[in-house]
Amino acid sequence: MTRPVAINHVAAVVPDIEAAIEWYQDVMGFNLISGPHDLKPDAPSGAQVVDCLGKAIKHLRIAHMGTANGVGLELFQPIDPPFEHRPNMVEFWRSGFFHICVTDPDVEDLAARIVETGGQRLSDYWPERLPKTEYRMCYCADPFGNVVEIHSHMYETMVAHKD
Repeated sequence: MTRPVAINHVAAVVPDIEAAIEWYQDVMGFNLISGPHDLKPDAPSGAQVVDCLGKAIKHLRIAHMGTANGVGLELFQPIDPPFEHRPNMVEFWRSGFFHICVTDPDVEDLAARIVETGGQRLSDYWPERLPKTEYRMCYCADPFGNVVEIHSHMYETMVAHKD
């Protein structure tokens, strides 16, 4: 049996890294660990940048943020090529990761703070594991177009619950 590995970090693309850092600090309580830094092909780490991100990369800004449980949030601001919004925020039918999920016992309060600070609420508030209505969830988006799901309880608690 393979042992489970830990999620190290999730990356999000944003149009303004300074605004995203401030928003994730103020609304989610995340801590800035490092950055923002500029990544370019002609920098000391340029070979790694091109190898990982491809030859189209000319200039990218990056910052690293920490969360309450040690999973990181890596923010990318593409400069060249420039940032582009996705046509649809929730693209569950396309390959790749399409949202991050945070845990907050007061789903409604966090969703309200997201909306008050320029984000959006994308769904209603839903009981996640009926008949236990204290397990709640909601889909939102940060002000930069990244989908943020909110769960009231930790992941294993919510998905392992069976009645």
